[in-house]
Amino acid sequence: MKSNSNLAVLRVFAKEGSGFDIVSAGELFRALKEGADPKKVVFSGVGKKKEEIESALKAGILMFNIESEQELTFLDEVAGGLGKRAPISLRVNPDVDPKTHPYISTGMRKSKFGIDIKRSMEIYKKALSLSHLEVIGVDCHIGSQLTSVLPFVDALSRVREYLDRVLVGYLRKEGANVRYLDLGGGLGIRYKDEEPPQPDEYAAGLIRGLEGLDVTLILEPGRVIVGNAGILITEVLYLKENDEKKFVVVDGGMNDLIRPALYGSYQAIRPVVERAADTIVADVVGPICESSDFFAKDREIPRPQPGDARGYERRGLWFYDGIEL
Repeated sequence: MKSNSNLAVLRVFAKEGSGFDIVSAGELFRALKEGADPKKVVFSGVGKKKEEIESALKAGILMFNIESEQELTFLDEVAGGLGKRAPISLRVNPDVDPKTHPYISTGMRKSKFGIDIKRSMEIYKKALSLSHLEVIGVDCHIGSQLTSVLPFVDALSRVREYLDRVLVGYLRKEGANVRYLDLGGGLGIRYKDEEPPQPDEYAAGLIRGLEGLDVTLILEPGRVIVGNAGILITEVLYLKENDEKKFVVVDGGMNDLIRPALYGSYQAIRPVVERAADTIVADVVGPICESSDFFAKDREIPRPQPGDARGYERRGLWFYDGIEL
């Protein structure tokens, strides 16, 4: 849901039978409000609070993806307080480099996400000893904006080896009905000159590694579904020039589109209406009182005029997340 939590978008997905990956009680509320089946909701994230866990347990969600040993014991306590059993999977960390930006890499050993796959067996054993937990799955997510299938295949091969050993060798012998494998997502989209694989290539790479595995597969496509569908239209306020640089000041800021400010990602910029004009090299910046509030640095763009994009029929700049529209 972090890729797009707009209520109208959620409503469309709910009507199509989609599940929802959430990281907060607010996201759970939004999903349920728009008709989501709670039995298709997975609660991920490293910082689940008591009130959020209680809301999810009362709603009857599919499962919680557990990120740490302390979270495991805390969830058992909260579930016990409600007289319920919490369905869980462990988010195992396979230590795979997804070859993406470090800020969106989540599957390596140094990441804050997940449990070291080598240590996860003892955490599963502990989960089986707690009376208010039900072990039903395994979870893995290595990162986002991946432009190759190979890291997915590598992660799956490590998880598959682990599943064959853990499921057959221990969990099912102990009576745990492990029936879900959540492989996350992370397939990239095009922002500039990336050539990410298509979903069918991604699927083909996974299918080969899943042969003979008796589990229900859960995927979290996220950005690859909604990223290419959105644009931000913003009004040009001023063109500021000094001896060193030019700045295009717009009324959208890092609070509207944080990726460039957060980790220097590229967002394409286009005039809403093309016109014959000279180009300038400028920083495109927002009005927020932070030097990190920018959409582009030293970008060559058509020279804009104040007031551009005041309405859709007016000329201005847009930023889009993905392919050109």
